Amino acid sequence: MAVDERQQRRRSATRRVEAPARQRPKKPLGPPAARSSGDALIAFHDVSKLYEGADVGLKEATFSVSRGEWSFLVGPTGSGKSTIMKLLIKEIDLTSGSITVAGKALADIARRRVPYYRRNIGVVFQDFKLLPGRTVYENVAYALQVTGQRRSEIRAKVPDILRLTGLSTKLHNYPDQLSGGEQQRVSIARAFVNHPPLLLCDEPTGNLDPETSIGIMQLLYRINRTGTTVLVATHDNQMVDKMRRRVIQLEKGRIVRDEAAGLYARNESTKEFAARLRGQGPRGGPDL
Repeated sequence: MAVDERQQRRRSATRRVEAPARQRPKKPLGPPAARSSGDALIAFHDVSKLYEGADVGLKEATFSVSRGEWSFLVGPTGSGKSTIMKLLIKEIDLTSGSITVAGKALADIARRRVPYYRRNIGVVFQDFKLLPGRTVYENVAYALQVTGQRRSEIRAKVPDILRLTGLSTKLHNYPDQLSGGEQQRVSIARAFVNHPPLLLCDEPTGNLDPETSIGIMQLLYRINRTGTTVLVATHDNQMVDKMRRRVIQLEKGRIVRDEAAGLYARNESTKEFAARLRGQGPRGGPDL
């Protein structure tokens, strides 16, 4: 074969390989908030929410939360914390901007698909929202029953999560037989029994005394260490300062501060974590 013929064939082959790359359409770029972090689980970009009567719930909020991160939303009543939580579970819809969770635009989720979307989110409320006529075991099992899980799966998962949350001796108790801290633990167990990638906590320690609050934060820390992203809305500024995690502060619907986490030992045990919150040495406090 002549040299020039071989060269011509090589050039033709090169053109055939390169042609698809030149013809491949460009992927549309996402909003800046989503692009700012490749591992963002939550991304708000220029999000506003106006309620009836022109009340501002949120105004041009832009932030992202990485996978596995623990972040706090702080601010006075009416600042926008609960609005963010309600937007994330699609209890309400935004007025403008965009929100993505795990790369999925919430605006693209049809109303009939919202229950399936919520299965990937655990939610913990200040008022617990437990079923009063059901035992601890039944309250937690209910979260699995509504998603259609088999009885064998329920029997396997519920005892495990009750052990994790320190409730293994309370499974036959009813909510009115529990302390406030124990009721909140049931609420957390129910929210986490499916091991969702995202856990939202709206004032989880609002009705609890300081020592019980530390126990709840210790439990949330243990959950966060499994890789679950935790977003907590709270008024408890003293607790937030001790936690040394990222803080997103809101006022009148606007983000006025987004401060990175402070210094803390990323590999500290739950016992060391609780001791730090109590202001004790590394041996202080029980490992709840």
